[in-house]
Amino acid sequence: MAKRHYIPVTAGVPGAANEKNCALVRKAIRTVLALEGVGLPCEVDVLLTNDAGIHQINLDMREVDRPTDVLSFPQFELVPGQPPAEADGLTDPATGLLPLGDMVISMERVKAQALEYGHSNRRELAYLAVHSTLHLLGYDHLDEGPMKARMRAREDAAMEALGIGRD
Repeated sequence: MAKRHYIPVTAGVPGAANEKNCALVRKAIRTVLALEGVGLPCEVDVLLTNDAGIHQINLDMREVDRPTDVLSFPQFELVPGQPPAEADGLTDPATGLLPLGDMVISMERVKAQALEYGHSNRRELAYLAVHSTLHLLGYDHLDEGPMKARMRAREDAAMEALGIGRD
C-alpha cells in the first residue's frame, strides 16, 4: 500500500481544530499536492490559531510586528511546477516522508476575511490552506506580474478541484 501524506492539524486556541476544519484543511492540502503532481508522501504541519498567536509567530520568525492571515514556512526551496522526486534526496529516511514545511492560519482572519469578501468561512479556510501549500511548493507572489498570475491560476485550479467556488 502506498504511504499517505501526514498532515497533523493542531489548535493554538480552543475549538479551532474541530473535525470539520481539520478535514477541510487536509483535503485542501492533498488536492494541491495531487494537482501539482507530488507523488512522494509528504508531511505538512498545520497550526490553527488566533490573531495574537499568529502575530507572535510573525514577530518571532519574520520580525513583522502584526498579525496576518496565513504564514508558510517551507522546509526546502522548491521550484514552482517541478514536484520533488525521490532522486532529490529530500525524504526523511526515518519516516519516509518529504517534510514540506509548516503553515499557520489565523481563524480570526478566516472569519474577518470571509465577511469582508462576502463568502463562507469554509471557503476562506480552504483558500488559505491552498495558498500556503503552494508557498510550500515554491510558488510566490512577490511581483504583480507573472509570478503572481501563475500562483493565482494554481489557486483557482485547486479551489475548482475542491468544488469550492466563490459564494
